[in-house]
Amino acid sequence: MPEIDTKHLTFADYLLLPTIRQRYDIIDGEMVMSDAPTVRHQWISQNIFLALHPSLRANQRGILIYAPCDIVVRRDPLRTRQPDLFIFLRGRDDVGDLETFLDQPVLEVAPDITIEIISKNETRRARMEKIEDYRRIGVKECWIVSPQAQTVEVLRLSAEGMRTVGIYGMGMHVHSEILDGLELSVDEVFV
Repeated sequence: MPEIDTKHLTFADYLLLPTIRQRYDIIDGEMVMSDAPTVRHQWISQNIFLALHPSLRANQRGILIYAPCDIVVRRDPLRTRQPDLFIFLRGRDDVGDLETFLDQPVLEVAPDITIEIISKNETRRARMEKIEDYRRIGVKECWIVSPQAQTVEVLRLSAEGMRTVGIYGMGMHVHSEILDGLELSVDEVFV
């Protein structure tokens, strides 16, 4: 395998990398490793997946994927993100058929919804940079899950910017503007 300058990865270099099982983002060509998720982080991610997946699958409404899976924000300078979970709604022309979609090594199309679980060491600035990357590539909604506050904040993203749809706490249900009929109890996320 050719030697790769890991300080400034190009898209071609990135495609040659061996499979990496650790979480990371590539920011302007530099691989930035993430801390391994805590048990609580993984438990919350699992709870969200288990709550959303049956409805999305049964109604063939969408595809729910969890990290690590790379989404290319841009090729040059290379920038990738790995949301904790993300949803592609069915019926999109840019996704194509399911088998072709599932066989892609990386995704170069924006999910409809990204879900980010706040890590203890994550700064607000880093979180806002992620959200801005998602907005730029066309993600419609970003959910910010706070284990500390036990809340789910839903942000609506557009070319004009972002706005808060709602901040949902214990005893409430998450409301999505693009996933009609969503039934996600915040209690299911944290309990």
